[in-house]
Amino acid sequence: MAFGFAPAPSADSAPRLGRMLEPAEWVASGIPLLRNPREVVTGLHARHMPTPSTAVIAVFDPDERLAASASFARLTGRAGVTDGWELRNALLSRLRQIIPHDLRRRAPIRTAVLLYCREGEAHWTEEDGAWMWGLRDACTLHGLRCGAYITLTRSGWQILGEGRSGRCPRSSPYPAARIGFGGGAPEAHRRTATR
Repeated sequence: MAFGFAPAPSADSAPRLGRMLEPAEWVASGIPLLRNPREVVTGLHARHMPTPSTAVIAVFDPDERLAASASFARLTGRAGVTDGWELRNALLSRLRQIIPHDLRRRAPIRTAVLLYCREGEAHWTEEDGAWMWGLRDACTLHGLRCGAYITLTRSGWQILGEGRSGRCPRSSPYPAARIGFGGGAPEAHRRTATR
């Protein structure tokens, strides 16, 4: 019998230890479907004008009316490693700024949706898996239902895990400004809806 410590995981393998969701895990978690995905995507695009590397977090009331939203540019972590924990913290920070938590409710009534504008093809990537993990965890910590994860690329938009997509709106070819809050949209387009 040998005693000792197991080797520590390398920094590159840390995100693979569970802070990312595969498409099958995402589908199995019972994410509610959007009643009118085209309207949601078009509305968020018009409000935030996202460019590549911009995330838009939006919270919807039970009747699918926008309660609050925020956009921010994703700052690349160490050597481009995508970690769901860091993305969860960024999402949770924005949620805390735009809407009070619902942790005192017995069950969540509001739903958070994430639209991520990125380069590349519309199919699932490890970065998408990290965003999915981050969204699900941030929703749990803020008392919200976890809603759809939508990618926006040059070929259009796609709700991962549902197979619903469209050609318009699509990603702008201009890169996002590298700022921590607000995203690539001009100040006039970065709004928070509150009721």
